[in-house]
Amino acid sequence: MQKLQLAKRVVLFTLAVFLTIIPSTFAKQQKTNSPDGFHIKTNKPPATIPQPILQQGEALYQAGRFTEAVTILQQAVRIYQRESNNLAQAAALTNLSLIYQQLGSWKEADATIDNSLNLLGWDEINQKLNVNNPKSELLEILAQTLNIQGELQLAQGQTDASFQTSQQAEQIWKNLGDNAGVTRSRINQAQALRVGGFYRRSLDILNEVSRQLQAQPDSVVKVTALRSLGNVLQQLGELEDSQKNLQQSLEIAQRLQLPLEISLTEFSLGNTARSLSNIKGAIAHYENAAKIAPNPLAKVQALINQLSLLLENERITQAKSLIPTIQSQVPNLPTNQAGIYARINFAQTLTTIGNKKYIAEILASSVQLAKIIGDKRAESYALGSLGEVYEQNRQLQQAQDLTQQALFMAEKIDASDIAYHLEWQLGRLLKAQGNIEAAISSYDAAVTTLQSLRSDLVGVNREVQFNFRDRIEPLYRQSVELILQEKGQGKPDLDKARQRMEALQVAELDNFFREACLNNQFMVLDKVVDRDNPNTAIFYPIILDNQLEIIIKLPQQLLMHKTSKVNRQQVEQIITKIQETIVEPDANQQFQAVSQQLYNWLIKPVETDLKNSKVNTLVFIPDGLLRNIPMSALYDGKEYLVQKYSVVISPGLQLFTPKPLAERKLNVLAGGLSQPPKNENFEALPYVKDELKFIQESGVSTTTLLDKNFKSTTLAKTINAQPFQIVHLATHGQFSSHAKDTFILADDGRINISELDSLLKSREQKRTEPVELLVLSACETAAGDNRAALGLAGVALRAGARSTLASLWQIGDNSTALFIEEFYRQLVTGKTTAEALRFAQLKLLESPEYNRPMYWAPYVLVGNLL
Repeated sequence: MQKLQLAKRVVLFTLAVFLTIIPSTFAKQQKTNSPDGFHIKTNKPPATIPQPILQQGEALYQAGRFTEAVTILQQAVRIYQRESNNLAQAAALTNLSLIYQQLGSWKEADATIDNSLNLLGWDEINQKLNVNNPKSELLEILAQTLNIQGELQLAQGQTDASFQTSQQAEQIWKNLGDNAGVTRSRINQAQALRVGGFYRRSLDILNEVSRQLQAQPDSVVKVTALRSLGNVLQQLGELEDSQKNLQQSLEIAQRLQLPLEISLTEFSLGNTARSLSNIKGAIAHYENAAKIAPNPLAKVQALINQLSLLLENERITQAKSLIPTIQSQVPNLPTNQAGIYARINFAQTLTTIGNKKYIAEILASSVQLAKIIGDKRAESYALGSLGEVYEQNRQLQQAQDLTQQALFMAEKIDASDIAYHLEWQLGRLLKAQGNIEAAISSYDAAVTTLQSLRSDLVGVNREVQFNFRDRIEPLYRQSVELILQEKGQGKPDLDKARQRMEALQVAELDNFFREACLNNQFMVLDKVVDRDNPNTAIFYPIILDNQLEIIIKLPQQLLMHKTSKVNRQQVEQIITKIQETIVEPDANQQFQAVSQQLYNWLIKPVETDLKNSKVNTLVFIPDGLLRNIPMSALYDGKEYLVQKYSVVISPGLQLFTPKPLAERKLNVLAGGLSQPPKNENFEALPYVKDELKFIQESGVSTTTLLDKNFKSTTLAKTINAQPFQIVHLATHGQFSSHAKDTFILADDGRINISELDSLLKSREQKRTEPVELLVLSACETAAGDNRAALGLAGVALRAGARSTLASLWQIGDNSTALFIEEFYRQLVTGKTTAEALRFAQLKLLESPEYNRPMYWAPYVLVGNLL
């Protein structure tokens, strides 16, 4: 392999292509006809203030030369201070804070904007202005400053503060009659609500903004606002609405003949089409964006996105034909932050097919350019990216030197989003050089840094695009593999290994919801087993690249682990085969063969231990594709697992503090839909009426909502009327790896997971008792979605119910009604939820008509085993 030789060395970091917020713009001395129209006016500066300084500061900001702009603005602040011009000084400080924000210098940004607000007379504690009869000039600067502060707070994960600040800004813009300012503040509020987990309120605001924009005349402001709204909706996963707003933005820009706006909106449309998996449409939009772009930067950004999309879809020939076009434009890129990021992004995109020497040269030049403009973030990106190129070229010592340089710089400027990637990279390099102990320390540091970024990762960070499967999941799995390789006393640390996998599952669910959401009060599962359930064992299978690890917790015993020497591909092939054959009526023998293979890997190594410990309940914390199959259907050659054990699924090592259902008289809210709405392509469920009737006849107190009475509005009202321990919903539903496509069906349409979450949370606000059991009896996992069962785990955790009983596939015949009848009959006799599930499954298994797993196996219990 040819060694890379460069005079100066430099790491790749994927740059975001999804800009999501109306960008803050420079607070000007006077109104101008600017593209986004969010400029504010200040008093005319005193004659001693040289106008060229201010113009130069803005020119540097607009050119992305932020470090130079800081110097100029600091000079202006000092001059205004000497002149005692508080208003102009505040405007300059606000602009300075904005630049610090662009540089990721959060402490400086906070301190500077606080200083500005203080000069303006703003009381931050009481959120009011301590100025009598303020002039419009002061109010404009204050509104702009509050907008920038709200964005600064959001960028640091302070969602409540950001929302309140944006509300204050909106009120001032309203008083000034500035619709553009109001729009921007409203979009910022929606962003803060979304990141804080208030999905419906966020969408309500965005829909209102959209309606208001329709009434406004065509203008550059409207083009920019619609595009910003479309970008936000794209980030929230509301892709159809995103496309609609972006299309309208494009049409107005075309009518007004604004080349830059047309290019930027085509670029955004390409990103939304990409998220919709419309590859042809995305490529067309990127091509249009590049074609009409009035400057090299906009052109290259569109071409790079097109290139990465082609490579993602393995269209190598088309990708290679595009590379020379981008290469020809690279020398024309501006020497500013955006231009440097574009260079790094291009280099990173090239890593799979490009010439390593050329990639290294781009990155080395990016390091030098970043040094010239004093941008430490860009310099750290580029250095680390070059280190990754050396790593790929097996020049490990040079790679390590570059990575450590980049990491030192990232830590110095508190750039955690860069640091985690570099810590991971350093861990890989140390492992490759055989230094396992040091490698584990680096991986530990990377995971710790990543966990501190939870809210940023999923909702706030707009600069770095995190691809979960490529940029997060492998970090955790590689880390666990290393931990399990450790030798010596007390090694490997099994608890640390499973805690690390637990952290991955939390990160995966955060990514699923696009927000950091799992902050409920839990109880550690080990304690539940040792203290309250001495006949329960916990299974923690971990699918690694070259082995299947199983960590087992037996009652009153230390953790133990078993290894099956089978690679990831083999495990996933068996799981896929189980999924395919379990629902085929004539494939029972095939199913039993593959199910037994998985049994041999997971259960057989500890059969004797389970027997000796008198275990009767197994709790599985499934990893990856194992979530998609019912563990109760594992086959030992003679019997299914359910014939020997109760089986429970837990999303993690912690449970909502469990309480047995049997301790109280049961009160059930039962909703069902036998006929789907006309606009939905679902079959009728005629046995739903029988199912709900059986619940009523089982002896539990029941409130029933059937068909036309089963509406989302009625459900919301009824669930708050009295304390229901069980909410049973017999209706079509789907679990998907996308939160937007995880829903249940009501007579008035789909209730998606976030709406169900809001509905159940509204109950919690009025009643202290949580729902003990949520039953979803006619749901199924989305076809062709390997990670669909993530939706089930998401429902179970977000609903706030102590446990969730759901079906992985929908049968659509009388077996469901019979299953539910037996399940409730067992609950009424005092059985635990896990026991009631097992006996109901056995009832079907013992019936000649329903003894195949396709009938009794789809039901899984997630959460509480009591």
